[in-house]
Order: sequence, then structure tokens, then C-alpha cells
Amino acid sequence: MSLARPLSLHGMNATTFTDVTTVAVPVTDQDAAKSLFERLGLEVRSDSELQPGFRWIELGLTGGGTTISLVAAGAELPAGIDTGIRLMTPDARAAHAAVRQLGLNAGELLDWETAPLMFSFLDPDGNRFYVAEATTS
Repeated sequence: MSLARPLSLHGMNATTFTDVTTVAVPVTDQDAAKSLFERLGLEVRSDSELQPGFRWIELGLTGGGTTISLVAAGAELPAGIDTGIRLMTPDARAAHAAVRQLGLNAGELLDWETAPLMFSFLDPDGNRFYVAEATTS
């Protein structure tokens, strides 16, 4: 079965999804993770207890776009994942230095001729994030 075409709803073609709004990242200390991401330049969009024992912290970059939600890690949602999240920066060297200055485990700065300058880093829970320098076209 091919999934190349949009689903048909009541005889009309419709796009099933229209946006990616947030990506949840499991952390063991929500307050520490919130502080870390604020120091990296993200701003708090929401911080509330949605139900007893379930706190939702949502952070985003200035100007909108997809957000990162810090959720409590647990047996069914362990921390220490490869988030797949790609963060963009105008200066990967400066971002690499800033991440290291915060004491985070930053990988090698990859400077390949065929790709933008990039690196990855681990938060204190071992969650991996990727950073790439924005290219000008």
C-alpha cells in the first residue's frame, strides 16, 4: 500500500497533518532542564501541572516554531534518548563553545565540505541534541 497520496475524507483530498508543534523530551529533573534550556536561549511558553503529578514545560525559540516539552522521565519514558532534534544556529563554533562552557558533553565540531558545520551534545540526562549552522543561500 502506497502512502504517497493524502487521505481522502468524504471525497475530498486533505492533508492529514499540517504542522509539528512540540517534541517531548524525558528528563529526570524538570527544573534543572528548564534552567539549562533557558541558558541556551529558549524561552518558557508554558509551565503547568496538567493533572496531579504531570507537569508540562514547553520551551521555544524567539519567533515561534516547534517547541521542546520537558516531561518527567519514568519507566515507560526513560531519559537518555537520541531526540533527533536539530537546532539551528548562525555560528556553530560559538554555540559549541557555549554548550561546553555549560559543562555539557559536546561532540566533535564536524566541518565537512558537503554539509553545514555541526555537532551534537548530551544534556545531563544523556539526551542527544544536534546543532547545525544555518547556511545562507
